[in-house]
Amino acid sequence: MSLAIKVESLSKLYRLGELGRRSFLHDWKNKLLHIAEPDDAPGNFWALRDISFDIEQGQVVAVIGHNGAGKSTLLKILSSITSPTRGSAKLRGRVASLLEVGTGFHNELTGRDNVFLNGAILGMTTREVAKKFDEIVAFSEIADFIDTPVKRYSSGMRVRLAFAVAAHLEPEILIVDEVLAVGDAAFQQRCVGKMGEVSRSGRTVLFVSHNAAAVENLCTRGIVLHHGRMDFDGTQTEALRHYASRFANSGSDLRARTDRTGTGEARITEVEFRDAQGRATQAVTSADPIEVWIHYECASPLPKLTANLTITTPVGAPLITQSNNFTAQPLANPPLRGALVCRLDTLPLIEGTYRFDIGLYPHFRLRVPIDEVKNAAELQVMAGNYFGGGKLPYAAAGDGHILVSGTWRVEPASA
Repeated sequence: MSLAIKVESLSKLYRLGELGRRSFLHDWKNKLLHIAEPDDAPGNFWALRDISFDIEQGQVVAVIGHNGAGKSTLLKILSSITSPTRGSAKLRGRVASLLEVGTGFHNELTGRDNVFLNGAILGMTTREVAKKFDEIVAFSEIADFIDTPVKRYSSGMRVRLAFAVAAHLEPEILIVDEVLAVGDAAFQQRCVGKMGEVSRSGRTVLFVSHNAAAVENLCTRGIVLHHGRMDFDGTQTEALRHYASRFANSGSDLRARTDRTGTGEARITEVEFRDAQGRATQAVTSADPIEVWIHYECASPLPKLTANLTITTPVGAPLITQSNNFTAQPLANPPLRGALVCRLDTLPLIEGTYRFDIGLYPHFRLRVPIDEVKNAAELQVMAGNYFGGGKLPYAAAGDGHILVSGTWRVEPASA
């Protein structure tokens, strides 16, 4: 299979702040005298450093990384919006990019004119664009405004039309940034569905998203960037797990916390999260198992311990409570120092940050705590492929926080 994208030793340098304001004469003098400025000179910021990878025709590749990792810079270079400082990027075929709201639109032209303009940029004839025009307008759902200048469009209208153009004009390479987050929930889901069609048609897709469910369902490969460098390249599942492991730390040390209640016979010293491989982490996808390790110390031997953990929203609204009381698993004669471990086979929560309230009790029915700490730890939940279809509810649409498995069927009306 032939290569669609070849990136070799790609680097991009930006100069920041007052130290970055060097004159043209300064740069020209350095080049004339062959003076090489050190990479770590004051004011230099490397958005990308020595990135290399090949993408074969027809591959659907996710680019994953934290904010500031270099994802958008990489896509801008591949889209010829900016040039690299070093290295090269070679693409074979027509490229359609959706990086920012309305990228490639002329504000004074109407939506109709911009559709044909974008088609011309992609090398398509007017007749070719005309064949796709009705599909583009129908998908964007802005038929009433198609002859209005786009400068009067809302951001949502612009992104609808921009995505419709990029997805329907059949480029060989489609590059999509997280800009889809601008649309509403229903439109985002339709975009993901359309990208699935594009990927199945054999075209090459480069997709930047924090939506792990969409990445898992659409992509076959994942590239992880970290502080401008290539951090991982593998399957999309492996890439998501590698990215999650970047949040790993040694846990939440609670020894110094004074805002706690209880008799003091035992103290919670640390709360730690571990993934399916037993690695410490602060992030997990909703479809993956996780273990909560509640480390404790007892002042004297106790016959039993009961542990409660309650998962709450960032503002403290309780969502899920788990306890060995509910599962009828008494933790008898615990050692003076140890950890109470709760395994959750899945974490049925949409993407977001959640808090854990932890309490220790001497007996199932005795509700006076030995030690209780509110907001004992925080966990980042990423949007895993919980339902297996690559789609999840959206909190912004009022769909709630909890994921519950279910099946659907059609029943005929009774006679």
